[in-house]
Amino acid sequence: MIRYLAAAGLRAVPTLLVTWALVFALFQLIPGDPVNIMLGGAPASAEMRDTMRRELGLDQPAPVRFVHFVGRVVTGDLGTSYRTRQKVSSMLAANVPPTLELAGGGLIVGVVFGLLFGILAGLRPGGYADFACSTLVLAAASLPNFWSGMLLIWLFGIVLKWAPIIGTGWGALVLPSIAAGLFVISGFARLIRSSLIETMGEDYIRTARAKGLTPTRIVLRHALPNAMIPAITLLGMQLATMVGGAMVTENIFARPGLGTLLVQSVLAKDLPVVQAIVVYTTGAYILINIAVDLICRMIDPRLRSEQGR
Repeated sequence: MIRYLAAAGLRAVPTLLVTWALVFALFQLIPGDPVNIMLGGAPASAEMRDTMRRELGLDQPAPVRFVHFVGRVVTGDLGTSYRTRQKVSSMLAANVPPTLELAGGGLIVGVVFGLLFGILAGLRPGGYADFACSTLVLAAASLPNFWSGMLLIWLFGIVLKWAPIIGTGWGALVLPSIAAGLFVISGFARLIRSSLIETMGEDYIRTARAKGLTPTRIVLRHALPNAMIPAITLLGMQLATMVGGAMVTENIFARPGLGTLLVQSVLAKDLPVVQAIVVYTTGAYILINIAVDLICRMIDPRLRSEQGR
């Protein structure tokens, strides 16, 4: 296990460097002067502008600035925002918790309903339950995120008044979690269904039936763990996407978060903030992928034996 984690950590280093370098290079191509952004249209002499460029390190070549950026990241210094003049680390600290709350809520909704629909559809393929669940899942996958969010606001927030539309409490997290969870339900349920259908036809399932095990035990103990492996991999990718910031959902429900902060920073060419968000999201992707691999190894002993070879 330690050897696997060490190898995964070493493989992550090139991924991080390449991702950060690409974002840095793309921002060099976007027109606009960071000094003008910081000045906000206020008049300034050429000497003041040159001084600000030296303080920001903009007078140095781009490769040198990128090396300095990587060095600061290693020490935990993410720089200062061009737009707000705040420490980028404090801006991330304020926006990461709402994003994690939304990602956690969407994950719970997606796993619970995706697992329920996937099992109901996979146990009796071609039946009424399969048709009903597949139709609901297809509808959830087809609805644009912004439209489903506005529909939830209108139905449950305005007409039925079951949940608040905006706010900071747990009640205000219900509707955004459902909107974000629809993204998870569709893919998760369909993959559970297809994996469960394939798994139920395996020889060891027929052996379990021949031994007289109950259908519930066969599904929960033998079929579902193996059917969950590809679904867990997909779930990890979807969770990593939501942890990076659900931009549409955050904007519809007027929630703070990394998605909203990223859009604002890109439009303002606030490079330190964008780079810091990329540092966070790439790190989250890598950690979640490692966690998914570990969970799959815990579920399937064959993966552990392959690791030991």
